[in-house]
Formats: sequence, C-alpha cells, structure tokens
Amino acid sequence: RSFGGPEELKVETLPIPSPGKDQVCVKLFAAGINPVDTYKRAGVYAQLPALPYTPGSDGAGTVHAVGEGVDKFRVGDRVWLSGSVTGTYAQYCTANLNDVRPLPQEVSFEEGAGIGVVYRTAYRALFTRVATKPGSVVFVHGASGGVGIAAIQLAKSHGCHVIGTAGTAAGLELIRSQGADAVLHNQDGYMEEVLGLTPEKKGADVILEMAAHANLDKDLKLLKKNGTVVIIGSRGSVEINPRSLMMTEGNIVGLLGLGSAEELKTVFDGIQDRLEKGTIKPVAGVKYPLKEAAESHVEVIEHKKGTMGKVILAIEH
Repeated sequence: RSFGGPEELKVETLPIPSPGKDQVCVKLFAAGINPVDTYKRAGVYAQLPALPYTPGSDGAGTVHAVGEGVDKFRVGDRVWLSGSVTGTYAQYCTANLNDVRPLPQEVSFEEGAGIGVVYRTAYRALFTRVATKPGSVVFVHGASGGVGIAAIQLAKSHGCHVIGTAGTAAGLELIRSQGADAVLHNQDGYMEEVLGLTPEKKGADVILEMAAHANLDKDLKLLKKNGTVVIIGSRGSVEINPRSLMMTEGNIVGLLGLGSAEELKTVFDGIQDRLEKGTIKPVAGVKYPLKEAAESHVEVIEHKKGTMGKVILAIEH
C-alpha cells in the first residue's frame, strides 16, 4: 500500500480476481522473485505501479478460469507465466493470454516460476543483443544465479563452449552440473584461470556481465577479437581502459527490459521450444513461503544464503 523497505510487503485477503477478455485466472503454486520486484517495491523504478498493488510477474500453477475469447487453455491446465495483470505474489492472479504458456509435466511449479524474467534476459543477451553462433566461447561472469544458469543452459543447447564463475563451492558445483567449466571468482588471478579455459587462451566471443560496476574493465581484457560484452547488471559507475576495447575491436552492449513485442514473441517461442524438448530446465534455489515475501526480497539482493538458482515463493492453498 506504500513504497519502501521489504517490511511494506504484507499479506492481505482479497477476492479471487476474474479474468477479462483474452485473460486467464491462474491458481498459483509458486512465484519467482526478481531484483526488479525490489526496485518497484522501493519506489525507485522508472515505471511504478499504482498503489496498492501486488508484486510479481513470474509464476506457475493451474488454470482456474478463462475469460471470453480464450480457447487455448482449459481449467486445470498446467501453465507458467511471463507476466501478470494482478501480480503473482498471490494464491490467484490474472494474466493476459500472451503471457500464459503450457508447463511441461517434467517441470515442477517451482521450476516453472523461475522461467520468465531470467530466461527472457539470458535469451535476449545471447541471441538478440548478440547473434551468438554455435561453437562460440561464452563466459558468464556470475553464473550461479537465475540468469546465469539460464544463460548456461541456453548457450549449451546452442552448441557453445561455456565458462561460468561463482563465489562458493556450492555455486561451482551447480555450474558444473549444467555442463559448464567453473571458476571461483573471489580469488586473486581468477580471470587468468578463465582465460586458460578458453581455446588457445584467445578469450571469449561473448561475455555476459552481471556486475559491470565491478568487472567491466576485467571483461575487456578477456574478449576475443571482435567479441562482445553484454551488460546485464550494474550497480554504479566503472572506470575502463578504452585501449582494451580497441585492441580487440570489441563491443559493449547493454540490455534492459522486454524488447519489442515482435522480439518478445521470438524470445518466448524459443524458450518454450527448448523447454518442451528438455534442453533447458530452471533451477529453483532458495524458497520462502508467501508470508515471508519480505525475506525473499532481502535474499534476492544480498544472497545471504548463496547465489544458487532462482529465489522462489512457494504458495500454499
């Protein structure tokens, strides 16, 4: 009901929302927590929702009701959401039809709640902001979180050689379980270790950077000739040596938000295809009950329990 700290997140009882035309009402069993949710809650995001509001765009559950014009889904169908009209931090929500997709039986609700934002971000970084080719060397700088794991899976399914970093032994194990080489990034000289894992020590074709404020200058020294750094996250300014970019004739591109409607359709069609083929599968990390949504907002920013897949709200009924 007001913007501010995590303590502003409070559970209230409301009527089950009714779906409008071309909408679906979903009975949610899990919701995904994203950093952008915390920015909106704090009132520091560029486009803020009208108060009061329920946070959340990612979720998974079963169809509870369908609105006029909806014939693609039936009551009881398993679905995952890439957007919501009424918010996914809830037992029920409505969503526009183009944000509702079938959830394969092999994917749990908690895993399904971890698809939307992170796979969209990773897919755009790899395939629309950069036209990553099969066989490319992809370095994911900070790979054990939701976007990092999504990027590894998408790049591996595309036939890329993938290297990722993490800050804990458990994070390294998770990265390796996804088929990527892994390097501990809180030690001196780790970038030299990363370089040593690239073919002929020539560097990476594509670097996905989650913390540009800390790492961008180091990334530029790791770029292969004509390579590209995609900035996915940054929490401040950074000083770089432009000559590093000149030496490789490399590129730096940024990524933020959804992209165009046409691009978004391509992105989610690509994700759905891979999901149904089983070449990608989200990793549900730290889980909280709905009543502890405030704690989940602290965790997704501070990673007190380690960066290990997607932070999830498990929703009971």
